[in-house]
Amino acid sequence: MTPEELKYTEEHEWLATKAPGTVRVGVTDYAQQQLGDVVFVELPEVGKTVGAGDPVGEVESTKSVSEIFAPVAGAVTAVNSDLDGRPELINSDPYGEGWILELSVADADALGALLNAAAYRELTEKD
Repeated sequence: MTPEELKYTEEHEWLATKAPGTVRVGVTDYAQQQLGDVVFVELPEVGKTVGAGDPVGEVESTKSVSEIFAPVAGAVTAVNSDLDGRPELINSDPYGEGWILELSVADADALGALLNAAAYRELTEKD
């Protein structure tokens, strides 16, 4: 499942535009399948400023620990605190209740450099 309206990164994160200049970020369905059962999520601090590609948290599963990277530069404006008690939301609803953080985007043009759904599907089919 790769929703057409989202943007994607090669690190298997998705972005949804929530409001002008704000995006919601999570890990893709492909990523959660590779991770296995998610048991813990380390969320970033609200207000933290990040550069594109900076680590902003971690997802721990029964198989491994994987870093979450900022897909674009900006500031963290919200985190999904529901993941503190229910990290498995990343497995059960990666594009909905399993979202991880929201960012105010420093440069809206950076969104154009991200993958569309077709390019992301092509990337994951190589694996």
